Amino acid sequence: MSIAEVVIAPVSGKRDFDAFVDLAYRLNAGDPNWVPPLRAEVVELLTPGKNPFHEHAKMQLFLARRNGRIVGRISAHYDELALAQPPEQGMGPGTGNWGLFEAEDETAAHALIARAEQWLRDQGMTRVLAPISLSIWEEPGLLVKGHDHSPMVMMGHNKPEYQQWIESAGYTVAKRLLTYDLAVDKAFPPLIDRIVASGEKNGRIKVRPVDKSHFDRDAAIIIDILNDAWSKNWGFVPFTESEKRYGAKKLAPLILEGANMIAELDGEPVAFMLALPDVNALLKPMKGRLFPLNWIKLLWWLRNPQPADFRVPLMGVVKRLQASRMASQLAFMMIEYIRRYSVGSHGAKRAEVGWILEDNQGMLAIADAIEGRNNREYRIYGRPL
Repeated sequence: MSIAEVVIAPVSGKRDFDAFVDLAYRLNAGDPNWVPPLRAEVVELLTPGKNPFHEHAKMQLFLARRNGRIVGRISAHYDELALAQPPEQGMGPGTGNWGLFEAEDETAAHALIARAEQWLRDQGMTRVLAPISLSIWEEPGLLVKGHDHSPMVMMGHNKPEYQQWIESAGYTVAKRLLTYDLAVDKAFPPLIDRIVASGEKNGRIKVRPVDKSHFDRDAAIIIDILNDAWSKNWGFVPFTESEKRYGAKKLAPLILEGANMIAELDGEPVAFMLALPDVNALLKPMKGRLFPLNWIKLLWWLRNPQPADFRVPLMGVVKRLQASRMASQLAFMMIEYIRRYSVGSHGAKRAEVGWILEDNQGMLAIADAIEGRNNREYRIYGRPL
């Protein structure tokens, strides 16, 4: 079957937009490990005026049809803030992206990718990093390891065939993102206990939970640390003020005080760690719909998730402390406090830490020290245009 038999067209109008959103539910319906996202969340992600990513980005959605039947979708987009980053950090001038990729077969996949690439060329882009859906902070990368179990909250999941289809379109790996699985219902190794105990004796250190009664203040502290801590990381794009407010609002329902920590040194916030209850376990049977009754189940669960495993999506230590023993000590203290809380208050048995960049030796060493097991790998691919 030739590419000519697949017709790629820009999404135009509500009917096309709805078809773009709905396609993922049809193509992944047979995968027992796929977790259908809430449809309203997907619509919000793609809608300018609702998602502040669109304030500094340009996006075009495409649908693939064969004999009038929809057989695939893709987004092509670029982020003005990413274009302004240093090229040695992964993004930089001329770097566009595609994402939200779904296809029935390799022919449709190649036609979609080629069309996204052409759109990016037309916008002046000279290279592509993909899949990224849509921001680097949302769902970066293609799952290539870990298809045999469901993703945790805010993690992507895709068909295993996509790896070969993307690589056969001329893409090579730009960066690997790793996730580590932890058994948290048992204590960490004795060395970790000693490091934590030592930190607790240090009067300069204070590790406290996020205070939801002052959530806006603590959310701002966390994002400021994140923007500093990650500013030299591969793929980093800073948060805008509107994205800070938006992110805080979106995360607020999942924030449990004892599972999210801010570390202070001499009274100054210098590190944080977030852990979110795995709402995906609840969302999975909802098939993307909150109505008519699923919203009641969700609200009830969010009041006190029981039982709940946890994901650590983000942590950071200010640049001036990175590579120091203090940075590792703060990390071990926060993760141990979160472990105790998640087990004692929510019956957690396991947690996932990630994504971790493949060359982030500090975080990889921490994952190894707490006996984490690499259970997922995502890949961001690249190629010149």
